[in-house]
Amino acid sequence: MSPLGWIGDQVRWAWCVAGRGRSALATAWLRLRAWRRVRFTAGGTVLSVGALAVGLAAINTANNLLYLLLGAMLGLIAVSSWLSEQAIRSLDVRRHAPRGITVGHEVRLVYDVANRKARLSSVAIELREEGLPGTAFLARVPPGAEVTTRSINRFVRRGIYPLGTVTISTSFPFGLFFKERDVEIPAELVVWPRHDRPVRTPFSGSGRPRARGIARDPAMGTRGDYRTLRPYRPGDDPKDIHWRTSARLDTPVVREYDRDASESLWICLDLMGETGSDATEELVEMAASIAARAAMEGKRFGIVAGRRIIPPGAGPGQLEAVLHVLARVRFRPDAAPPAPPVDPGRCVLVTSSARGSDMYRDVLGAPAATLGESAA
Repeated sequence: MSPLGWIGDQVRWAWCVAGRGRSALATAWLRLRAWRRVRFTAGGTVLSVGALAVGLAAINTANNLLYLLLGAMLGLIAVSSWLSEQAIRSLDVRRHAPRGITVGHEVRLVYDVANRKARLSSVAIELREEGLPGTAFLARVPPGAEVTTRSINRFVRRGIYPLGTVTISTSFPFGLFFKERDVEIPAELVVWPRHDRPVRTPFSGSGRPRARGIARDPAMGTRGDYRTLRPYRPGDDPKDIHWRTSARLDTPVVREYDRDASESLWICLDLMGETGSDATEELVEMAASIAARAAMEGKRFGIVAGRRIIPPGAGPGQLEAVLHVLARVRFRPDAAPPAPPVDPGRCVLVTSSARGSDMYRDVLGAPAATLGESAA
């Protein structure tokens, strides 16, 4: 090997070693930062600067009183640091989040904090999460005990909000410093769109009628032919419970019916548009409100939103599944038209454009907002 080649190999080797060293140093710093952090309060900053000034004065003057004062100030800082460390040490945190919340409504995140220390209490504990405005506070967690607290937050936009790091902090005992540590609890919050919007009832029957206006509600109580009894499942209509059999078996039992597929309400949401705009959010809320009304009236309904398809069903469980889909939808200017698995003549289209609207049973949306939108 030539001398130049040997030197090049040595340089590359040294560069790799340095890169690994930098990577290891960065990883260690991130771990240390996640383990403990210290933030100065205004009082802590004043005390620290004062201690530095007293120390310099003591060195220059050799005054014993200044040395005693410096010792007292440093002792106060050391005691504050040790007590705050003990306050956030050996704490286990569990978070409980709701499965779904509605835009504009308060959401309460519940935290169970367990103190695993044998003798010392944890005092003045604050819990917060990045991206959430609300914080939770605990005045005291006794040793070996578990205490529950909660934070209250509010969201103004639908969507999926990831949750990850819970920061435990305290300024105990003197309020000089905030000592913090992070706990990783991966989760997500599903924020549903508003589903109480006043929308007119979709037209019934197959094919879209020419006359526009508020259609009459389809006949209620159409359940098809009775089939059998089966155990109750979440989302079933309480009206279908067979009380005599439920009392005899000591478990809820419901009647099952053969429902005509033509009775199902298919909601097709057109995703052409800009995500986050007021117009597209209005469409999402309109589709959610149609589904909520169908659930309240005991009707079967399903939804098509892009590639996401929820087959027809009834009850609160079906509504929750539809709202989960609507919380995740994203609009695009080049989005393809809805592709329902049934004849579009049996579907209701929610759109801000007129493309393909002549094939659907009914069309609701921004252009149709003046066609008799009303609460039934």
